[in-house]
Amino acid sequence: MSFAPRSAKRIFPVALTLTALASSLLLIACGQKAVTNNATSAANNAISNEASETTQKANTDMGKALALDDQQDFEDAKRGLIAKPEGKILGPTGEILIDFDAWKFIEGPAPATVNPSLWRHAKLNAQTGLFKVTDGIYQLRGFDIANMSIIEGKTGWIIVDPLTSKESAASAIAFARKHLGDKPVVAVVFTHSHADHFGGALGVVSPDEVNSKKIPVIAPDGFMEEATSENILVGTAMARRSGYQFGKDLERSAKGQVDTGLGKSVAYGSVGVLEPNQLITKATQELTLDGVNFVFHNVPGAEAPSELTFSIPDKKAYAGAEILAQTMHNLLPVRGAKARDAQRWASYLEQALLQSADADVYFGQHNWPVWGKARIAEFITKQRDVYQYTHDQTVRLINAGYTPYEIADKIKLPKSLESYFGARGYYGDLRHNVKAVYQFYIGAYDGNPANLNRLPPQESARHYVELAGGADKAIAAAQAAFGKGDYRWTAELLNHVVFADSNNKSAKELLARTYEQMGYMAEASTWRNSYLTAANELRNGPPAKGVNRAAMIDMLAHTPIERFLEAMAAGLNGPDAEGKDFKVNLVLTDSKESYVLWIENAVLHHKKAEPAKDANATLTLTKPIFIKMMAGTAGVKDTLFSDDLKVDGSKIDLVRFFGLIDKAPGTFAIVTK
Repeated sequence: MSFAPRSAKRIFPVALTLTALASSLLLIACGQKAVTNNATSAANNAISNEASETTQKANTDMGKALALDDQQDFEDAKRGLIAKPEGKILGPTGEILIDFDAWKFIEGPAPATVNPSLWRHAKLNAQTGLFKVTDGIYQLRGFDIANMSIIEGKTGWIIVDPLTSKESAASAIAFARKHLGDKPVVAVVFTHSHADHFGGALGVVSPDEVNSKKIPVIAPDGFMEEATSENILVGTAMARRSGYQFGKDLERSAKGQVDTGLGKSVAYGSVGVLEPNQLITKATQELTLDGVNFVFHNVPGAEAPSELTFSIPDKKAYAGAEILAQTMHNLLPVRGAKARDAQRWASYLEQALLQSADADVYFGQHNWPVWGKARIAEFITKQRDVYQYTHDQTVRLINAGYTPYEIADKIKLPKSLESYFGARGYYGDLRHNVKAVYQFYIGAYDGNPANLNRLPPQESARHYVELAGGADKAIAAAQAAFGKGDYRWTAELLNHVVFADSNNKSAKELLARTYEQMGYMAEASTWRNSYLTAANELRNGPPAKGVNRAAMIDMLAHTPIERFLEAMAAGLNGPDAEGKDFKVNLVLTDSKESYVLWIENAVLHHKKAEPAKDANATLTLTKPIFIKMMAGTAGVKDTLFSDDLKVDGSKIDLVRFFGLIDKAPGTFAIVTK
């Protein structure tokens, strides 16, 4: 299945000018989570569906099985509230990033169209505002998917994890100053390498301030490498799929997005980063920031490739970064990523029990805190055992010969874990995490030779529809299954019909209604958002626009050139490159870097070296122009009319060389062929 429509696949016909080359070059380089759909609201759907009897019964049964009236979490989520925000946070072009009023509908009993457990969690995450955690520690929640934490030092504020975007971070710190006083930022701590924890850094302090005032910027070892490279190679696909995970284009309603599991929503604004000037390189490392004593703990290779937690002994506080949250986390996000190490994750939580032993409060970078030594220990223990149980039982069943989907249907958490709300799957999901453990150890292949060389989805679908006696009979069977509430089978059957013929409106509509019911029943916000986004796209089509890399300029500036060159190589159209032997020099005048790029055996290679004398062409430019080209924002002034860019050698060969690199627009179909 091709991810890019064939009509949009090629970037550079030979006749394109260098202006077009500059404005189009390397759009494959980096991805952002934002995805803009051509139908912005589920309210535009032709059909709006209520919860079926099967869905209502499933949700009612779950409500009866859980202690949904337990108020302890609600007391914790509201504790220490200083002020609640109102209005909206706007993006650089006036678009709405966060609407604080959008979640007012989340109150009262769960509606029939939302899993009651997820509804409870959504109500907890809807407790937004500025909160006092303990003396000298504050949190801003609801300004983005993550929390911004503020720790008072002797002369100013230590900011922990300044959110996803410059706009949301600036709004959050302005809100804090309004209620706590106008204090300067004296240090910044990044707990890990995911963008929702550093992308808003430029909204709280500028690089000039960091340099002139010698402000410490603390991060775990390997932070910059991981922060700037995570989504480079497959960022376009991740960005497209993340629209499903976060439900970005769903309306905020009881029939749309109600939560993301970790918070209310992501602020898709301007993303940047500050380069750390002090790394935590040891397993445990003490550091004093503006008079506050920190004990940092490195925890790489579990939730994030580069991550730290920390204690503040004088305040009897422990911060768990994102190895802890008020939900089961992902061992493999539905947006896609490398499978995570469940056993290592559990081992870090075992260490956390000791590291937090003297703490009276735990606070994390998502959700709400926990107070009291016994409750903190219980919280960490339950989280530890969820990952360890998932790991051990999956491995046990792997060795018994079961396949990923069989294991996912077999494993259930013990009641001691299943009944604990802080370990339920609002963001991660046990069934998906089981598959991640399987993949981590022995790959996605289940060992059955029938799956070694399966047919592509469309071809397989046509065979299944033919076997069923045609699309009409398959749809009739699916309608019967839908009427019985057998939605998993309905979806599987209709998926074949739709992949065999994406123009079959009746199949698409019934499949959309099926996904709606599955979404209404889902406890995991990521699954609900995925199902409902699928329903939306079946009715309205894939997004009209792909990822917005212009918003990533401030972050791309810190990305090593090699990452972009690797992305270029991964975008080379191998069949078209066969027999080609182009060689191009890339010279960056301001950074004094020079690279040679060449095609050999239909592979694009690169090396850091002096310009090759036998190159077809030499492209000389500054790094800022190169970065604009990465983001697709370079215009005529930056290229043809710039003294900072020139081409020596054959311009035609240069265009032909770049013409071999495919552009992935990030609008590929997911639920249709």
